[in-house]
Amino acid sequence: GPCGGCQLQHADESALADFVRDRVLNTAAGQGIEAQDVLPVHLSPPCSRRRASLHALRTARGAVIGFRKGGSHRIVDMIACPVLRDELFALTVPLRAFIAAYGGKGASEVRLALADQGPDVALGNIPLDSLAATEAALDFARTNGLARLSIDQGYGTETIWEPEPVTVTLSGIPVGLPPGAFLQATEDAEARMVADARAWIGDAGIVADLFAGLGTFAFALLASGAGAKKVLGVEADRAAHLAFKAAGARTGGRALALHRDLFRAPLQAGELARFDAVLIDPPRAGARSQVAEIAASAVPRVVYVSCNPASWARDAARLVENGYRCTRLRPIGQFRWSTHVELVSLFERA
Repeated sequence: GPCGGCQLQHADESALADFVRDRVLNTAAGQGIEAQDVLPVHLSPPCSRRRASLHALRTARGAVIGFRKGGSHRIVDMIACPVLRDELFALTVPLRAFIAAYGGKGASEVRLALADQGPDVALGNIPLDSLAATEAALDFARTNGLARLSIDQGYGTETIWEPEPVTVTLSGIPVGLPPGAFLQATEDAEARMVADARAWIGDAGIVADLFAGLGTFAFALLASGAGAKKVLGVEADRAAHLAFKAAGARTGGRALALHRDLFRAPLQAGELARFDAVLIDPPRAGARSQVAEIAASAVPRVVYVSCNPASWARDAARLVENGYRCTRLRPIGQFRWSTHVELVSLFERA
């Protein structure tokens, strides 16, 4: 169909896995990277997405809500969605009615996520310019059991409904979830990546978690049965850093937080000398400067999680040029039926 959320619905399970694997391995080969052990592709199942960014538009006949058509600004109105969690898709009907009544001119962004307390919804371009509009927004949140409703009226996002602090549980630790904070798109893929990271980090005592976010990997490495004694979580986003720091206080000083922009100020090779392993999970652009410092260090093990095989391959080549081997590689199809491919990899000093 025309919906831009999926491009590969025609592919069966085997063809989908082949696409994900080939995308990763071909990109790796282009930079001369050959993994010693390529593990089976992990595909997230249908109806497992717990976060999504949709678009909505008020129209003469009501409102449309959905993903944009591929290569277009046209919003494809959702009548079904095989990738979203049922709890999130169920919100599209009441959202359509609310936006039809109170949406501003032009498109509105609709950000959905599932927190411990229920759906977390953030809406853009909703001018609450009357008491009736504000009351309608609160009624919408209450009636639909939202954990939080945040609205941007044109001058920044403001939370207007949050009956109790919103959290997401990461490896048994409830972590405050700031509005719009990054979460892995499916719990299923997160569990696979976390399990690989734990196994590959092994008994490394002190670990640096770079681009740590809320602590998805840090708390997993400290969980019962994992080998890490201490993890330093380094994150530039202030809200995510503070959430990680607060949750880390529950670990008895084993999770340490550092607020630092690793693009502008990467951890230097000398600073990395104290770590037994590094885990790095950068944004799509990769981490050219930070990887250069890791490559110049003596860190024995590096787990690199990536949402962009191209930037990963570029960074991986730098590690390999400086004496690392790619010993494990797992392609991940977290965004099912999409061309968006991820991976988790292990590099070890030769």
